[in-house]
Amino acid sequence: MTTSTLPSSRPPVKLRAADQAYEAIEGLISTLRLEPGAPIVEAELVALTQLGRTPVREALLRMVSIGLIQQQPRRGLVVSNIDLADHLDVIQTRRVLERLIAACAARRATAAQRQEILRRAERMVEAADRDRLDEYMQADHALDVINHQACQNASAVQCVLPLIVKCRRFWYAYQHEGEIAEGARHHLALAQGIASANEAAAMLGADQLMDYLEKFARRVINN
Repeated sequence: MTTSTLPSSRPPVKLRAADQAYEAIEGLISTLRLEPGAPIVEAELVALTQLGRTPVREALLRMVSIGLIQQQPRRGLVVSNIDLADHLDVIQTRRVLERLIAACAARRATAAQRQEILRRAERMVEAADRDRLDEYMQADHALDVINHQACQNASAVQCVLPLIVKCRRFWYAYQHEGEIAEGARHHLALAQGIASANEAAAMLGADQLMDYLEKFARRVINN
């Protein structure tokens, strides 16, 4: 009797309603459809997500806990502002976690996950070549999802997710300062390291990606 094939035969885990609400609202915030300083109207989010007040409220509480949403006197909940100086700390913290996740993914990913990681990075390159920012960001998110599954390090993923959202929102706010083709190349290098089970190459790819994001942030701050 063998049990090693059982995990791969399981159907995908369905997201809880609160997780679905979180992803939907996070998308609105990270793409600036909910701009910094915008008030949070719970009824509008319930109507938009069609998930009910309880999951929306739970999602909002999670966002307050990680700083994406703030509670202000007399104003209630508002989308937090982008702190330029703090963003460099966000990147430095994310760098440590991304190196760890890359190494774990290179070591632990299944063959199917390695292929999917590489395929999604290649989609980023294709989107960048066509200068399609929305497609690029969607492929970026898809790459994060499979990479996080492959690394099998829930603690690191839990810590890095809020930082990724902050970086994504920063990018949308200042995309005129960036070059997505360069970003796509670094994502591809990271993916190639993971796909080839080369921990050193994967960590180098993660470092180069964070170097790119830091350079982008410093260009924004200095301008």
